[in-house]
Amino acid sequence: MTQLMGRPILGLPSGLGTRSTFADLLTGVRTALLTLSVVAVPVLGLWVLAPYSDDTAAGAVRLACALWLLGHAAPLARGGEAGPVTVTPLLLTAVTLTALYRAGVRLGRRGRPNWRSPFAVGAGYLTVAALAVAQCSAQEAALRARPVADLMAVSVLLACGLGCGVWAGAGRLRPALAALVALAPLTRVPRWWADGGADRGADSGAEGRGEGRAPAWEPPPGAVATAVRAAALWLLALAAGGGLLLTAGVLAGGPGRSAHTLGGGVAGCLGLLLACALLLPNAVLWAAAYLLGTGFAVGTGTTVAPIGTTVGAVPEFPLLALVPGPGGAGWWPLLCTVPLLAAAGPAVLLGRAAAGERPATDGPRWSVRATTAAALGAALLAGLLAVLAGWAAGGSLGPGRMSELGPPPWRTGAAVAVWLAVTAPPGALLARWWGTRADAPAWWRWLTRMAVRHTARPRAALHHTLTRAADLPLPFPRTRRNR
Repeated sequence: MTQLMGRPILGLPSGLGTRSTFADLLTGVRTALLTLSVVAVPVLGLWVLAPYSDDTAAGAVRLACALWLLGHAAPLARGGEAGPVTVTPLLLTAVTLTALYRAGVRLGRRGRPNWRSPFAVGAGYLTVAALAVAQCSAQEAALRARPVADLMAVSVLLACGLGCGVWAGAGRLRPALAALVALAPLTRVPRWWADGGADRGADSGAEGRGEGRAPAWEPPPGAVATAVRAAALWLLALAAGGGLLLTAGVLAGGPGRSAHTLGGGVAGCLGLLLACALLLPNAVLWAAAYLLGTGFAVGTGTTVAPIGTTVGAVPEFPLLALVPGPGGAGWWPLLCTVPLLAAAGPAVLLGRAAAGERPATDGPRWSVRATTAAALGAALLAGLLAVLAGWAAGGSLGPGRMSELGPPPWRTGAAVAVWLAVTAPPGALLARWWGTRADAPAWWRWLTRMAVRHTARPRAALHHTLTRAADLPLPFPRTRRNR
């Protein structure tokens, strides 16, 4: 009798190693409600604090649902003209992806996952999404939903987060990423390019004896993985520079004064600060685009860049108080040093791997052409990722002038690729030359060793966080079967 009472109602016996479909459906509903509560609780709290709110509780719920849909990159419509609203609060997107990844990891750790479990979790999540779309489809909603486009956007984000989590929990994410990286253009570098340069004469004897000859389309060992790490390090360094620039603007006091002026009270000021917090990753990417020189737009026909600023009437929003005026073009040479300093990390990483000092290379040093090809491959990959980041950070807030916001995706990606393609190959070749010298100074070897070690720590910390995400405590009690 005690065993029957201790067995969870929604689970099957432990010998079957699975759960019921209804339990997986409730898992999807719980995951959606957790992500919805991140924005719903502050919105409803601000509605309660507002002393003379003209909106009802239903209006506050519709606003929370609209923000939740925007976090899934779902397009909405605003006003009587049905102007598009496509600005995605990336902080809410990151929270949503983390929750979905966590749910997927728990599914993948059950062993061999049943195809019904992910579909049941997805069905529960989409049920909540459908209810949110129905709430935002009312005529009195300030931000009206577009049902088909919104549900498609939620489905895409759901598939990405949940699918990666299931593969990671089952131990198949790394092989899948390795297979995807194997399709990169760097893996198709011809032998006459990768083995050319100064090492051609050294390899000719081995080729004549038929020893040590690599396949005709194989890059140097470890080149693809090192190029991917160099591209990620470059983008992280640019984002850090954008964060420092944004922090300097915030410390100047512009957003705080703007929020206090526009809020009209404690609830209004807190609401503006909540909106700024949700858009903080977007602002960091905008600042990074400003450092690159391409800048960003605050409306059609506007440009905010170090070499010149052309803006009209800027909407009254605290983060937009950081937009520099037309006279801020005198200090662009100082800003150009940030991408140059950011390129030092990828250059050292590529150069040390090319010199054969990194254990992951597991082979002789790379040739000059192979090192250059790895640096150019990292630049190409970073440019493609920058295109996606620019597209995610921008959008529109309505028809007409406010239909263009954020950094231009293709120009931002091209600027990232050009900056890295110009700075990384010379730096990598210089680091390779210093690393291959017989009398290389001890301080240089220590510097390269510390650089690689400190660049590996964030990656290891991120991997540890993602792999242990499913073991974080939940705010809801769990049954003994799920512990």
